[in-house]
Amino acid sequence: VQLQASGGGLVQAGGSLRLSCAASGRTFTRYSLAWFRQAPGKEREFVAAIIWSGGSTSYADSAKGRFIISRDGAKNTVYLQMNSLKPEDTAVYYCAAAPPMTVPSSMVYEYDYWGQGTQVTVSS
Repeated sequence: VQLQASGGGLVQAGGSLRLSCAASGRTFTRYSLAWFRQAPGKEREFVAAIIWSGGSTSYADSAKGRFIISRDGAKNTVYLQMNSLKPEDTAVYYCAAAPPMTVPSSMVYEYDYWGQGTQVTVSS
């Protein structure tokens, strides 16, 4: 399994970015695909997750109302649309995949596969 994250960058507060995670190497039916982030000196934290088939989603409280996770089956890609960005959203964002489950997981330890991370910097 390979996960390739992209789309990070520098944006002003209030701006938007869309992250992409291209997944390959297997069929992801019922897998949970997620975005986590890690700021310097902090633990990796959950942002959002989606069940590949069915589309059930889950969001961290910090992401609700601002971020949208989605997937494109034809492109085998998961997206994270981030709107109304804040300086506290600055972090390295990682995409991850967890084996088949019925609801999206927010737990780091349940994710077996990780992408390389993409830096998001929000200036004030």
